[in-house]
Amino acid sequence: MSAGTYTPRPGAAPLPRMIAAQTALETRMLLRNGEQLLLTVIIPTLLLVLFSAVDIVDTGAGESVDFLAPGILALAVMSTAFTGQAIATGFERRYGVLKRLGASPLPRWALMTAKTLSVLVTEVLQIVLLTAIAFALGWSPEGSPLSVLLLLVLGTAAFSGLGLLMAGTLKAEATLAAANLVFLLLLVGGGVIVPLEKFPDAVQSVLGLLPVSALSEGLRDVLQHGASMPWAQAGILAVWAVLGLGAAAKFFRWE
Repeated sequence: MSAGTYTPRPGAAPLPRMIAAQTALETRMLLRNGEQLLLTVIIPTLLLVLFSAVDIVDTGAGESVDFLAPGILALAVMSTAFTGQAIATGFERRYGVLKRLGASPLPRWALMTAKTLSVLVTEVLQIVLLTAIAFALGWSPEGSPLSVLLLLVLGTAAFSGLGLLMAGTLKAEATLAAANLVFLLLLVGGGVIVPLEKFPDAVQSVLGLLPVSALSEGLRDVLQHGASMPWAQAGILAVWAVLGLGAAAKFFRWE
């Protein structure tokens, strides 16, 4: 036995391992939170099943599920990347969790990277579940999977930036109220369930600039109408992503 075999070797783990461990922790915390599961899984699933099975909203020609499924996928991205992340991060900031993590060997940018990866893992689970339910309801998607993937990534970046901006600038209680209010307003007016064409002409152009509207309409163009790539909607999402992430990086307060 050589000398020093049991000598401690203090020091931080390799950065990729730290990010992976923090990502796994963030994902477990999210999936164990009943309120988060309500937002991210139960509500989108219920809306998809209810409005596909019952003719409540006129979704135009074709099967209702063909119109609803892309919008519900957009809602799932918003519920996880924006609402869920804003509320969870806001309360972590209030209780001093972010401050303590910021003083750990894990760099602050790596912590935000882990949170973003956790959002992506959760979204994959959501999309798999909602897609399976939509297929069971008779969904017949079209279009390019790569276009869908690009839209989902842009939507995630946009909503993640807005969620972190809200969590890093408002008090936790204000974030809770504001995030849920925005979720409800965008659910109704973001083209998720009710087509934008049902709104007055003067309002449609404004609603079309919202990130959830751009994501919903973009996914619908690809999955329902077989478009190659809706560049206008992708551009809107890219602008929201740059503005949201840039503002979050500048104004986020750790205490």
